[in-house]
Amino acid sequence: MQFEKVKEFILGKLKKELAENLTYHSLGHIKDVYAAAENLARLEHITGEDLTLLLTAVLFHDSGFIESQKDHERLSCEIAEKYLPEYDYSPEQIKRVCSMIMATQIPQSPKNNLEQIICDADLDYLGRDDFFKIGNTLFSELRMYGILSNEREWNELQVRFLENHHYFTHSAKVLRVEKKAANLLIVKSKIK
Repeated sequence: MQFEKVKEFILGKLKKELAENLTYHSLGHIKDVYAAAENLARLEHITGEDLTLLLTAVLFHDSGFIESQKDHERLSCEIAEKYLPEYDYSPEQIKRVCSMIMATQIPQSPKNNLEQIICDADLDYLGRDDFFKIGNTLFSELRMYGILSNEREWNELQVRFLENHHYFTHSAKVLRVEKKAANLLIVKSKIK
């Protein structure tokens, strides 16, 4: 697997082809999830081929937004399936990458440790200090799509999402659960 070359390729493609009005599902989001996945992988003792496949899945997981917001996970897999063979990924490796990408679909349904890590990395910000800053970029994007129209709807959606969300890996639970609960209380206080 030529990971560094595929990383350079897909980051370049995303930078060039993702719509500028994607305020949340942007290159910044991919890089944020990448950093979170690297951190969780280290804490979960993921190395070697597993680490390479995990980080590959992170790089491709929202590439489908190049084509459409709807069903973007499946589209992301199609993009991975199209390009990864050019970088010496085997059919079995590509299948594992796509399985990780599909696990990030909401509601998340990871079936193994690598899928749990990518799911936790994708929503790592829920339990961080930059929760509101990042959340505002998602609010803007959802308004742009016409999914939400005002801040009350957004806060109500966030409460439902935060209450239903849970981290999967031990490492993410240790790192993020407490702050996520504090963030939820703040969002609830905005609705009252």
